[in-house]
This record gives sequence, C-alpha cells and structure tokens, in this order.
Amino acid sequence: MSDFQEFLEEKEKIDSLVNQGYRIEHITENLSGAFVDFKKSKEVNEYQQLHIKTAEGRKYFSVFLLEAAYISKK
Repeated sequence: MSDFQEFLEEKEKIDSLVNQGYRIEHITENLSGAFVDFKKSKEVNEYQQLHIKTAEGRKYFSVFLLEAAYISKK
C-alpha cells in the first residue's frame, strides 16, 4: 500500500471519530508512529485508539489539537 493510500485511510478514521463526537485525549509518539487516544466526552468513558503511522497523518491530527487550543483560549 502506498503512503498516500495509508494516509487517506488514517484521515478517514480520524474524521469518523471526530464526527462521532470524539476528541483527542492523549498522544504517545514513538519510532513506529503516534498512538492517539480519543475520548467521547467527559461524561462518557468511551475511548478509541488509533495508530497513526504516516507523517501526513500526524500533521492532520495536529490540526485538531491546534483548533482545540485556539477554541479554549477564547
């Protein structure tokens, strides 16, 4: 599978979780990529974890982190 195809799959998974109301709770990065923990809401203890392997995928989820930081400063 090409890197671009792998990125598209990662992007689709991230978008799906965000559209379901999940938010990034925790990130662990290592040499094999980033493990991103998503949490549904503060009231519901529903977690999902994605293993993001591509650099493009890491850039993509970082946009959600920047948006959350911007919104929290308002």
